[in-house]
Amino acid sequence: MSKRTLVIGASENPARYSNKAILALRRNEHEVVALAKRKGLVDDVAIETDFPGNDDIHTVTLYVGPQHQPEYYEDIIGMKPQRVIFNPGTENPEFAEKLEANGIQAEEACTLVLLSIGNY
Repeated sequence: MSKRTLVIGASENPARYSNKAILALRRNEHEVVALAKRKGLVDDVAIETDFPGNDDIHTVTLYVGPQHQPEYYEDIIGMKPQRVIFNPGTENPEFAEKLEANGIQAEEACTLVLLSIGNY
């Protein structure tokens, strides 16, 4: 089943983990919405600079550090995804607590590992 995923911190740079995650999500036939400070393109996924409307997002996967996450708190909680994945280096207990309080699963994990073991 495809899990529509919002990648926050998307990058056109193939060395960045957000880029690798977008490609891996697409290979696994998940629909991807990408968000970053700069527009761009990864494979067939356009990177947008404006937070998407409530696009029936199942999972949000974070590739921005905790210091850059507060600007997204309200938008993410408002979109009511099933879960938010805090990739390595993005862990944020304050935000995780807010998510859980709003019935959203906060998961410290690596999107790439979850996909590779079939546990996404």
